Amino acid sequence: MSSTDLPEWKTHLISLALSSNILTFGTYTLKSHRISPYFVNCGLFSKARLIRAIASAYAQTLHTHALTHPTFTFDVLFGPAYKGIPLAATTAEKLAGLDEERWGEVGYSFNRKEVKDHGEGGLMVGESMKGKRVVVIDDVMTAGTAIREAISIIDSQGGKLVGIIVAIDRQEKMPSESEKRGEGDDGSVRGSTIGEVRRETGVPVLAVLTLEDIVEGMRGLGRGEEVRRMEEYRKVYGATD
Repeated sequence: MSSTDLPEWKTHLISLALSSNILTFGTYTLKSHRISPYFVNCGLFSKARLIRAIASAYAQTLHTHALTHPTFTFDVLFGPAYKGIPLAATTAEKLAGLDEERWGEVGYSFNRKEVKDHGEGGLMVGESMKGKRVVVIDDVMTAGTAIREAISIIDSQGGKLVGIIVAIDRQEKMPSESEKRGEGDDGSVRGSTIGEVRRETGVPVLAVLTLEDIVEGMRGLGRGEEVRRMEEYRKVYGATD
């Protein structure tokens, strides 16, 4: 892949993330104890123009997948509390803007962290998922725990999971037991968390941007040192799927 192969909207999103300090480069200690040369803080998509950009990118990713996979369709975007809530609402609106006939009736739903015991009450807010095809939308997938909790909620509400979408796929193998203990990687060949969730659920797990996208975007911007460090990191921690 060359940088010119990236869709224009991905190139724009990478440039915007850079200029807004959402995508940064340096030395970052991750929860897995790995030392990463880059970091993406999706919580900083918090201004109007940035919200518009990330919601449009989620919508474009879903729409493009649907165009190339005609059987892929859905009725509800489920945004797990808390970060998934604004993503679900804004992405639903952007989808309708891409194709009103196809996506105009897509609803959004989110859960409360605490069940409400007055007024309308209950755990859920927004569109009912009962009997509906549901896509989970969230910012990142680390160990997959939050996604599995979201799937449990969908099941409890009578919905059917048909897809998952996140902002970033770091394309890294899952942490080894030695890494979890802070003892470093054991060098074994392992798949990614996203790959594992894909195998468990049997549904597409999409990402707005992958590490490969970021590498190619930075190469197109002439950021050779950042590209070199990311490629070195990928050689050590890159996933097999």
